[in-house]
Amino acid sequence: MPRFGRLLLGIAVAAVAMAGGVLPAAAHPFGDPQTVVIAGDGAVVHLRWKVGGLDDLTLLGVALGVLPRDRVMMDGAVIYQPADAIAMGPSPKLSEYLLRQITVASRGKECAGSVQPAADLAKGGVSIDYTCPAAVGEVSVTVKTLTDLNPAYKTLATGPNGARAVYGDGNDRHDWTLGAVEESHLGRSAAVQLGAVAGAVLLVALGVFGVRRRRS
Repeated sequence: MPRFGRLLLGIAVAAVAMAGGVLPAAAHPFGDPQTVVIAGDGAVVHLRWKVGGLDDLTLLGVALGVLPRDRVMMDGAVIYQPADAIAMGPSPKLSEYLLRQITVASRGKECAGSVQPAADLAKGGVSIDYTCPAAVGEVSVTVKTLTDLNPAYKTLATGPNGARAVYGDGNDRHDWTLGAVEESHLGRSAAVQLGAVAGAVLLVALGVFGVRRRRS
């Protein structure tokens, strides 16, 4: 097909998509991935989500109705502007989206999420605190952000002690061990048990030594 014909076809497809209320495939899922950092503190799971590319942030804003559609061109190109992050940061629609797409469960029960105000959405991302019914040892974290726009999006996640996971479409759930408190208790318990065993061995040795001394 001649170049001009391909251009017309692309414009026609984009126009049909826009007319149907569907965004064109303008996402950039093969660029920098999203990141998620997970940590635990008692009954609270702290999670920080950060978008990979700023154009992805703009695309999400358009999809949520926070940003105008003219940020996405007819050919699918996305135009990011610094004001986009400023508009997205305090938007309730972004908070609702994140709480819908990122969920945390502990012992089979959902943990209530609360999105914290984003000081710098573009550079620092946004923090979400999930309060669970009890102190967490292991949690199940589901991440589906941006895969509703394009299933090729990936999310690189980091947890305690260097634990890592890759989220993606069809692989959006992962279990994390966050129980530093429980681990420390286990460590102390093991030390106490080892001390008790060593003490018992020492008592037996002293008893044998005493018997031999009396016999001699």
